[in-house]
Amino acid sequence: MPVPAALPGPLRDPAPMLQHTLAQWERQGGDLWIFGYGSLIWRPDFDHAERRDARVHGWHRALKMWSRVNRGTPECPGLVFGMLPGGSCRGTAFRVERAHAPQVMTNLWQREMVLGVYDPRWLPCRTPQGTVTALAFTLSPKSPSHTGVLADEDYRRIFAQASGLYGTTRDYAEATHAELLRMGIRDRALARLIALAREPG
Repeated sequence: MPVPAALPGPLRDPAPMLQHTLAQWERQGGDLWIFGYGSLIWRPDFDHAERRDARVHGWHRALKMWSRVNRGTPECPGLVFGMLPGGSCRGTAFRVERAHAPQVMTNLWQREMVLGVYDPRWLPCRTPQGTVTALAFTLSPKSPSHTGVLADEDYRRIFAQASGLYGTTRDYAEATHAELLRMGIRDRALARLIALAREPG
């Protein structure tokens, strides 16, 4: 499958999406919960009052989202994780105190929603202390940022070449894999991709 050089179609404006998501949270009341499943689990970049192991049903973690800023460029897109429909996903639920929530969400938008490609959703997260409703950044299979099915040689090329604002796709994938293992989470699909990246060229 050829790697696209640019994002087709108009980008969504992330600002109205932030305001809409903030309004939804305001209606819920209480503190803010955020579900991390990729880089947020090892580099949240925000203060939180509590961190819990969590599982979301109906969605799964997949390295199938084009990254043209953080882990790649328009000329050499990299990959980042998205949450796609189906299965389940283990990760981390972070609790942010209500007073800090608006600023934390604004900062998250600057990090995760630069191009407005994620679909923010409030999802039930099962934790050992009970179920919480957390903000999660999901990806539509119809999004132009969804890679679809990539061949092994595509992954190898991307792992070898793609680098962006925050570093390489390979470092991003390996850091996520290492943190998941530390948490006792075994992601077989990710482990296979890591093995591909480490194969001699």
